[in-house]
Amino acid sequence: MIPGAITNSWRLQLADRDLISLIEEAKGRGARHVELRQTCLGECETGEGQDWRPVLPKLQAVVDTFPDMTFDLAMAYPCLTQEAEPAGDQFQAALEAAKLVGKTTPHLRMVDPNTTDQPWERADELPSEALGLADLAREAARQGVILSVENSGQPLRSMALLTREARSRLTAEEGSYLGLCPDPTNQLRRHPDSDPLAELEALPLDMVKIVHFKQARNGAAIPRVDTGDLDCIQMREILERNGYDGPAVMEIPPDQQVFGNLESSFTYLGVG
Repeated sequence: MIPGAITNSWRLQLADRDLISLIEEAKGRGARHVELRQTCLGECETGEGQDWRPVLPKLQAVVDTFPDMTFDLAMAYPCLTQEAEPAGDQFQAALEAAKLVGKTTPHLRMVDPNTTDQPWERADELPSEALGLADLAREAARQGVILSVENSGQPLRSMALLTREARSRLTAEEGSYLGLCPDPTNQLRRHPDSDPLAELEALPLDMVKIVHFKQARNGAAIPRVDTGDLDCIQMREILERNGYDGPAVMEIPPDQQVFGNLESSFTYLGVG
């Protein structure tokens, strides 16, 4: 797996440092991939909410500085709870930015900031808004951009169900661009009686586009990937056993010692 960092871990440092210097430090600690997360891009973005837009020339300068690293773009987007707008200005701007930063493998990760009430267990429980994911994926595929969705509220089994149903509305080639960003710790905190690692193991490999590692103890986030509520070593072993070799992003909380925490997370997991 490719050791990865995410820019929302650097909220404190972004107050007085630019993105390039932060990526340089993350690289020095072992990161070979960086997820560029909306709201934590410094001068590389403007606006908030629906008015958010990436600043392409500044993002170009960032990726040009690190030709030996890989990047993806991540954004909050109501992809499960509102009607899809594949031709909308914001989604199109995000696709353009994803193509720029992703180079030969463009990738846009989305997380819906809204929550849903109950897990989806059957196809007939999937709301029409969520099935609009197929239209977003079709447009992303047309532009050659991988589209992944994070399980911030729904368990992985429900997100897999949605992905299968969305793919059934696409051609095989279009469907291959659509997948998930598993985050088992998120699931465990919201659905403590579930088994997110079993659900992760059941995912087809082609559905896993990128993964997030984080940790909590007694439901409270801790600043590094270590022992805790989720067996993160088992998570890594499941992914390796299933053949996953993409980015393993340490989505650790902001902290004054965030880079030390990043390096210790890599060391604990044995990635890199």
